[in-house]
Amino acid sequence: MTGAPPILRVALPLPLPQLFDYRAPEAAPARHEDAGRRIRVPFGSRELVGVVAALGAPDAPGTELRTALGWLDEAPMFHGELLASLEWLARYVHAPLGEVLATALPAALRRGEPLPATHAWAWRLTEAGATALSGLRKGGRPRRFADLLAAAPRDEGALDDAMEAWRAAARALDKRGLVERFAIPASQVAPAPQPGPDLNPEQQAAVDALRSAQGFTPHLLEGVTGSGKTEVYLHAIADCLARGRQALVLVPEIGLTPQMLGRFRARLGVPVHALHSGLNDTERARAWAAAWRGEARVLVGTRSAVFVPLPHAGLIVVDEEHDGSYKQQDGIRYHARDFALVRGKALDVPVVLGSATPSLESLHNARTGRYRHLSLTRRAGEALPPRVHVLDVRKRPLDAGLAPELLQAMRDAVDAGGQVLVFKNRRGYAPVLVCHDCGWSAQCRRCSTTTKGAPMTVHGGGRRLQCHHCGARRPVPQACPDCASLALQPQGTGTERLEELLVQRFRDVPVVRIDRGSTRRKDALQRRFDALGRQPGVLVGTQMLAKGHDLPNLTLVAVVGIDEGLFSADFRASEKLAQLLVQVSGRAGRSDKPGEVVLQTHHPDHPLLQTLIHGGYRAFADEELRQREAAGFPPFAHVALLRAEAKAAAAPVDFLQAARDALQAAAGARDGELLLHGPVPAPMPRRAGMHRAQLMIESVDRRRLHAVLDGAMPELYAVPAARRVRWSLDVDPVDFY
Repeated sequence: MTGAPPILRVALPLPLPQLFDYRAPEAAPARHEDAGRRIRVPFGSRELVGVVAALGAPDAPGTELRTALGWLDEAPMFHGELLASLEWLARYVHAPLGEVLATALPAALRRGEPLPATHAWAWRLTEAGATALSGLRKGGRPRRFADLLAAAPRDEGALDDAMEAWRAAARALDKRGLVERFAIPASQVAPAPQPGPDLNPEQQAAVDALRSAQGFTPHLLEGVTGSGKTEVYLHAIADCLARGRQALVLVPEIGLTPQMLGRFRARLGVPVHALHSGLNDTERARAWAAAWRGEARVLVGTRSAVFVPLPHAGLIVVDEEHDGSYKQQDGIRYHARDFALVRGKALDVPVVLGSATPSLESLHNARTGRYRHLSLTRRAGEALPPRVHVLDVRKRPLDAGLAPELLQAMRDAVDAGGQVLVFKNRRGYAPVLVCHDCGWSAQCRRCSTTTKGAPMTVHGGGRRLQCHHCGARRPVPQACPDCASLALQPQGTGTERLEELLVQRFRDVPVVRIDRGSTRRKDALQRRFDALGRQPGVLVGTQMLAKGHDLPNLTLVAVVGIDEGLFSADFRASEKLAQLLVQVSGRAGRSDKPGEVVLQTHHPDHPLLQTLIHGGYRAFADEELRQREAAGFPPFAHVALLRAEAKAAAAPVDFLQAARDALQAAAGARDGELLLHGPVPAPMPRRAGMHRAQLMIESVDRRRLHAVLDGAMPELYAVPAARRVRWSLDVDPVDFY
């Protein structure tokens, strides 16, 4: 029919690799500018929020299409570069576009809520308040709040800094009509910028290189811990702001965000927005909306912040680019670092990847000329690298896993006014509970198989068992379930047990434990750091302590319990352990006090330790890259991992065998270019009651790998065995668990 309106091709948040056709709402016919707009549509008996991905030709006469219920936005949420980049991501990870677009939206916008306002709020005295000011009781909280506003109106951020618990006073005075809240542009909230330290020659060279970058230029900023990479970021962001552009900074952990936000806000003189999972839905939607409107000049966030709109993009920074938390391990399995590079290329802006221990993929790209390699080889200011030595604990008595020499070194450091960090990458009280009489051990009933157990970790000082894989909990039994013995003993050491010992040994100073169990609440990590401050004390914790925190009074780092990481079947294990050791060691001696690192081990002659001590991370990376190339492992090959799980043990293997057949058919006669490994049980063959298996697809040619996946994916959705399992495809997997 001539002149008929086009149909809407809508991406819905469903695990189905297709778009869904609808007629446009009758009161608002479709236009070509509608691609990227959110729309509410009927789907079966439900209503869903989708995104118009494209417009199709008018439907043929007699075609039965449902009509969309209504538009949710006046303008597209996704358009231009962001929509194109997300479509690329859907193709690369071989995921439904609707799920990718939903992942890119904050939860509030995903539910169909309107784009929120992004102005800031401030308070001022009313005329009645100015008149009544002298009559308010002196010393009371309402009077102190009114006195603040009498000098000048204050935005809420400034009030947070000036007065504790001011909101109760504001509500009380507001009810009496003495103060009022009013909206102000967010740009008025920023403090005046403060000067920073002078750059050393290496930092200045890195800043000059970034300043001279034209268009998309990926940079790897490799700087030893404490070398001042953040100062380089700040100068590069300041140049970006001077050009009227936006900067996006990604950090690996929520715990790093407050520290970096405070530093950025003090130095840049513009509002700095945060986006991470520690915020509520409204706060995240506000930050996303501020970026969409171009109001957010600088945005700092964790993995999901890579999806924010950047209409005036000028720079993207990925701090601690090697960190595994940039990889999403469920749902849409994207890598934020890699997608940041894709967006940087599409936006034609420089991208900076910073790390003291770059991933081997990034190092390989730098050495082959794909990235511009910038180096910071010495610590900023007068700080010197920490002294590192290995403590051989073979045949030595240990107290909760700590050698007497280490405990004495800790006492000496505390008595000298310094702080000590005890690093143990195992939370809980002990890794396993065993019966001393018969050998029974507490295993998770949902994650163990007849051939491979999954020990439950002892928590709560020996009172509770918890599985760190599925979250199952149960109390510690009163007696052994097998032999009724009372000789149940926690074996091994976790951070809780270390804390118990150190509290007894160091009664004169605070002992602060930092792990997932102690930092669940909002801002808990920063509050624990604040509680310690710069006074002498002991920190004990997991890898959360290895990620970029600046602890100026830390003089001794004790690394214990590393032996289990020295022997692993995972080809990435040595890289992860080397990065962890270097990163946690780098927390020591970052100010004017010298630092020391003690590596406690039963394997002092292990090649990885010797290489790191005598040659540093660079020597380790050189050797590891040679071994990877000889073995045909990434970055010299490209891998995808197909995982499947089901309650029935045979179902995952049946599905993966059908998938293998589909992949071989898609590969055709050129099967030699594609290697298929499996189906095999997963390294953890059962989790949360589900039996798990996997199939690895490998090729030296990335394009060939994706071509075969493109050809096989429709078949994977269609095979009958797919309906009996939960399955996922992970392109460029980081973990093979």
